[in-house]
Amino acid sequence: MKSPDVQTFARPDTTIGTALRTLRKSRGLTLAEIAIIVGRSQGWISQIERGISDISISDLRLIAEAFEVPIGLFFHNEDAPEEERGKVVRGRSRHALGNQTDGLTEELLSPDLGGSFEMVRSTFEAGAELGDFEMRQTEEAGYVVSGVLDIWIGKQLFHLEAGDSFRLNEIPYRWRNPGEVAAVVIWVISPPVY
Repeated sequence: MKSPDVQTFARPDTTIGTALRTLRKSRGLTLAEIAIIVGRSQGWISQIERGISDISISDLRLIAEAFEVPIGLFFHNEDAPEEERGKVVRGRSRHALGNQTDGLTEELLSPDLGGSFEMVRSTFEAGAELGDFEMRQTEEAGYVVSGVLDIWIGKQLFHLEAGDSFRLNEIPYRWRNPGEVAAVVIWVISPPVY
């Protein structure tokens, strides 16, 4: 039996689809209208809403921006028992985003986004790269669980291996997985950005 900790690709997610459908309908938009707003086909939007296609982080960010909502709105664990909601995230219940095209899959490890930080499990596929520098108004730290990861913090390149960790604080960064296998990094971000 496959452990939930080795999951590297997004799975179709009915929770994300349900949230998208509810949000779209609450705004009185048709599938065709939201498709135009995010620059995707009506069929693709429909497949996401029905939970039969996966969605990349970048596409979900576009949708969140189009609706002017935080991306974290799509990360809910409504199937959890009442006593666990907001406290525990079971491995089998994490929501994964991303796909082979993006080369990055992220799973929210935090029970919700209500605290002062969030914890994310990021899987960087072999050869995946963030080509342009990003900068967020956050303090972030990461721990490389497995694989290797090159990370530029400002202009300085660091080659990280399993067991290494890093921190960034409102500074441009970018990353690349130069290895032949996926790299897994536990990422802590404050304040939450999803």
